[in-house]
Amino acid sequence: MTRSAEEIGRTEAGPRELPPLGPTRDVPLPDVEDRTLPNGLRVLAAHRPGVPMVELRLRVPFAGEAPGHPAVAELLSATLLTGTPTRDRVEIDDALAAVGADLGVSVDPERLMITGSGLSDGLADVLGVLADVLTAATHPDDEVARERERLVERISVARAQPRTIARAALQRKRFGDHPITREMPTGEAVAAVTAEEVRALQTTALVPRGSILTLVGDIDTGAAIAEVEKQLAAWTSEHAAVEMSPPPPVPPGDLELVHRPGSVQSQLRLTAPAVRRDHPDYAAFQLANLVFGGYFSSRWMENIREDKGYTYGAHSGIEFIPGGALLGVDTDVASDVTAAALLETRYELGRLTAVPPTAEEVDAARAYSIGSLLISLDNQGGLASTITAMAADGLDIDWVRSHPARLEAVTVEQVAAAALTYFAPTAFTGVVVGDADVIGAGVRALGGIAS
Repeated sequence: MTRSAEEIGRTEAGPRELPPLGPTRDVPLPDVEDRTLPNGLRVLAAHRPGVPMVELRLRVPFAGEAPGHPAVAELLSATLLTGTPTRDRVEIDDALAAVGADLGVSVDPERLMITGSGLSDGLADVLGVLADVLTAATHPDDEVARERERLVERISVARAQPRTIARAALQRKRFGDHPITREMPTGEAVAAVTAEEVRALQTTALVPRGSILTLVGDIDTGAAIAEVEKQLAAWTSEHAAVEMSPPPPVPPGDLELVHRPGSVQSQLRLTAPAVRRDHPDYAAFQLANLVFGGYFSSRWMENIREDKGYTYGAHSGIEFIPGGALLGVDTDVASDVTAAALLETRYELGRLTAVPPTAEEVDAARAYSIGSLLISLDNQGGLASTITAMAADGLDIDWVRSHPARLEAVTVEQVAAAALTYFAPTAFTGVVVGDADVIGAGVRALGGIAS
């Protein structure tokens, strides 16, 4: 006889008790060989067997002060793999496919990233393609024109999306006109970019000095670094890649109401100062954030999703920026419950400071944090991305290796102190984006809304 899940989960005496969580297993982390080449490129290599693959991450600081820089950078990233004097787009793709590899390029206000993977025994071929595009990408006129047209269309669609509008408004509220706010260029700026400007930016900005190349996989680390040095020897520069200057501090203050006519939803975006990974409070802050809104079992999620039904999702998390870090609190709700959702959000922030997390809440957050960290490191790609992020932050694999122990050592009292220090409602600012004619009276009645 087949029993239902509900029948299986119950006994005559009532629901079955869930078994206790078992001990968290360790994920062995390899040593990382760290070497800076004569051209200034820092190479990090880790031996991670299991599958005969290698993951590649190249991080190039790519900041620019000029207002038009983001548009040129976007087109550079879109056309970097479209041709060199010896290969066109198809030949680049074929050379990578021959060794089971792929490469992708992305850019943001801080960095340009080239990511990819391939068979370990094809690493030399992947590095050969990489060297070719880094030193000799031609950004053909027809490819730039084609990608420019596509990018203008994508930007037009993206800039109409509520989440994009809310993000742009939050960045302006936080940082004013600092270059970190230029996450998406305008369509007009992209349409004005020429192929000559793209090629000039490659020459001046896509440089090795100050960049980080990470390789993780079934490789001999010493041989892999030697191969990088051989293949990328012609990639040189006298100056370093441009790091973004730290943006100004974000002061607490009233929320800004951003009018989006006709919107049936509102976006709540709150923000406050946070701490970086090397701060003594980081582990306690991380657990306090999880208790508040950092995962599905958080207080805020239980309140505005499970209890009130105001939203499908609510999340809080840490965002690292040059020289600092910020806490972000965001959710999307229907217009008619905007004021109520904002009230409950402020209530949960205040409750976290006034009613400290319990031992049970802290233990659950601790188990989640350690488990999710270990899961993220349990594959070559996740480890490669983590090593790269740590290196850019001035940390190394030893920080990652020791972080579970730091989380285990955090006391309930330390989490309560972090909650009181960093999560007080008065520490926040942010934006509410929606139809001001519909939501304005309600949210203004709560106070703390800039007129």
